[in-house]
Amino acid sequence: MATDTSLCELCAPHDVVHENALAFARYDNNSLSRGHVLVVPRRHVANFFAMTTGEQLAVLALLNEAQASCQAQHSPDGYNIGVNVGKAGGQSRMHVHVHLIPRYSGDVPDPRGGIRCVLAGKQHAA
Repeated sequence: MATDTSLCELCAPHDVVHENALAFARYDNNSLSRGHVLVVPRRHVANFFAMTTGEQLAVLALLNEAQASCQAQHSPDGYNIGVNVGKAGGQSRMHVHVHLIPRYSGDVPDPRGGIRCVLAGKQHAA
C-alpha cells in the first residue's frame, strides 16, 4: 500500500497503546502476529536517520515498553525489530515507523536467518 499519508494522521487517540512526548506506539493495522506494534515519532519525518537523537531515544524507550507489554500479554518466543528506510528499503509510508514483531515457535517452518530473509535467496543460516 504505497501512500504518503503519515501515520500520525491515521492514529486516533484510542489507537495509542504507549506514548511519550516525542513518540507513540500503536498496534499495526496489518499485523503479522499477535502483539505487532508500530512505534512512530510524533514529528513527521521520513527517514529514521533524520530523527533527532531525542526522537530516536524516545522511540527506543517505547520499543522497550511495548516489548514488556507484549511479553506479559502474549508470551512470544522471540522478536524481530525492523525499520524500512527509503523506497529501495521497502518503505511505503514516508513517516518513520519501527516494527516490533513478536515471533512464536512454529510461525514459520525455519526461522533461521531472521531479518536476513528480507532479500530472498541471500540469507545464510548463522
